Amino acid sequence: MNKQEAAKRIEDLSKSLNHYNHQYYVLSLSEISDYEYDLKLKELQDLEEKFPELAASNSPTKRVGGDITKKFNTVQHEYPMLSLSNSYSEEEIVEWENRVKKLVSGQINYVCELKYDGVAIGIRYENGAFKRAVTRGDGTKGEDVSSNVKTIRTIPLRLNGDFPETFEIRGEIFFPLSSFNSLNQKREENGEELFANPRNSASGTLKLQNSKIVADRGLDCFLYGVYGTDLAADGHYESVLNAGKWGFKIPLPEKNYLKKTNSIEGIMDFIHFWDEKRAELPFEIDGVVIKVDDYSQQEELGNTAKSPRWAIAYKFKTEQASSNLESVSYQVGRTGAITPVANLSPVALGGTIVRRASLYNEDQMNKLDLHEKDVVYVEKGGEIIPKIVGVDIKQRADDAKKISFISNCPECDTPLKRIAGEAHYYCLNDTGCPPQITGRIIHFISRKAMDIEGIGAETVEQLFAEGMIRNSADLYTLSFEQIAGLERMGDKSANNLLKGLEDSKKIPFERVLFALGIRHVGETVAKKIAKSLKNIDAIMHASFDDLLAIDEVGEKIAISIQQHFLVEDNQKIIEGLKAAGLNFEIEEKELDSAILAGKSIVVSGVFQTLSRKELKAAIEANGGKNVGSISSKTSFIVAGENMGPSKLEKAEKLGIELVSEDQFIAMING
Repeated sequence: MNKQEAAKRIEDLSKSLNHYNHQYYVLSLSEISDYEYDLKLKELQDLEEKFPELAASNSPTKRVGGDITKKFNTVQHEYPMLSLSNSYSEEEIVEWENRVKKLVSGQINYVCELKYDGVAIGIRYENGAFKRAVTRGDGTKGEDVSSNVKTIRTIPLRLNGDFPETFEIRGEIFFPLSSFNSLNQKREENGEELFANPRNSASGTLKLQNSKIVADRGLDCFLYGVYGTDLAADGHYESVLNAGKWGFKIPLPEKNYLKKTNSIEGIMDFIHFWDEKRAELPFEIDGVVIKVDDYSQQEELGNTAKSPRWAIAYKFKTEQASSNLESVSYQVGRTGAITPVANLSPVALGGTIVRRASLYNEDQMNKLDLHEKDVVYVEKGGEIIPKIVGVDIKQRADDAKKISFISNCPECDTPLKRIAGEAHYYCLNDTGCPPQITGRIIHFISRKAMDIEGIGAETVEQLFAEGMIRNSADLYTLSFEQIAGLERMGDKSANNLLKGLEDSKKIPFERVLFALGIRHVGETVAKKIAKSLKNIDAIMHASFDDLLAIDEVGEKIAISIQQHFLVEDNQKIIEGLKAAGLNFEIEEKELDSAILAGKSIVVSGVFQTLSRKELKAAIEANGGKNVGSISSKTSFIVAGENMGPSKLEKAEKLGIELVSEDQFIAMING
């Protein structure tokens, strides 16, 4: 067989194998025997070995795995992967639905779907071909796990039908219970430790370096969230059905995995049905998700910093177990906050063995009225963090002593202080208490902050214990000889750490500001402050009123910022980081004009010429500031069709000018 003949045969085999794969794994139809399928696959493998230059990156042979991945590269999400707001009460779902009706006008349809207990994934397709699969990560960036995801047979490598040229589809990768139980049975037979639960096992499997092992484990996936600019659909429900036509395994309406409704009664019917029937599913779910269907209404509702306003998750009531309270210990956080932790007799809960549970603060301890050796009820708050929710007083010993909150820091013995208006006690020895020092450095190197590769929490603890660092600025003074000389470190690790430190000098100022660990200054607030005041010197010397004038900065945050920079040690850290070459001023993009300088502008409604994203970009490009809510400080509103009635009412009440899309375009064009 010559090369031309081989290319034609490889193309024919790939096409037929992709077809049979979709029929069997997605549609549950078997058109040929396993033997015939295997013969075709073997023929394709042999041809690809003989003519490696003809082997496609999305060949059906990739389904069996075999690629070895030394490191999963970090990838920026084109569309942020926001997490959903969670609710455990039907009343909150009703409140959410009422808020939606107040904020958007016209008929509102909702889509109800299952909340799969697995791993979120985003897969990009270009010209109908699988391009890349990325985990959620921190929502802004995730890890490229493409080689492993290609082994999941329900995920198409090539699409059929009238699909967009470029788009991303999102969904959940999970362990079918049959595959999970089979895997644990094999591990038991081999004398290996059993996996605790399907969700954690799916997550761990996706991070395996050998894709052959991933292929053998039998992961599955539902895909349902389509993102792109040319989707040929007006809403979420239609997009999901379209994705099914392209070859994706979608949650089917006929199985009641997906439901469209226009009423709160329809939403509740879906919740009640699956609360009762979830045990009959061949995979695990932990709730249901409700979304506003119409894309224009989704855009109108917008997002908070963390979650979309147009969607909410209802989580089913958590499993509860009882255990014996063995002791209470206390953890010191990077801000000096003291958190009590209950140490328990091991108990199985939600597929994991629980040995510790958070008690949050002194008020919670007093509310529970904890005594030594109490029998306590434990459940997982949000299905993740175990917490004590009650005590079995009937089993309490008559001579049991009440457990009182400590008065001194467990690490440095400094007397604790409870700040007015806050629930926590604090150790105020922030420059001498070891967990606070290392905690601040660990925050500094974290992914959302400086994202320094080659160093983790254990290395920070080690460097601190050896006396090599006392603050984040000291990291940049470390030498190769110091690092390589540490236990469990070597030349390669030392070079990786130094490279990570050098690379971090390119991190933009807003993340450097967040990395400083100023109390109450999170990611979003750090961005707002950096954008408003431009550089670290302006922030350090800003007046109280200057800080309050920044969007989302209230009195508590303003006081915290001023107090942080009054501390001499913090001033020295800034000087050290400046000397190291970190970015301490915002990179200003050249403006198209300054015609909107000093103006705070709200965008609301549906537009014909520009998208909301384009309108907001135009506002910033011309010196203006986008704000999410209407207030007396709002300069004007760019108002489109179907502007929310509550926003319109507030604008009229405050006398805020409404500017049409055409008027706005004319304005920025001079």
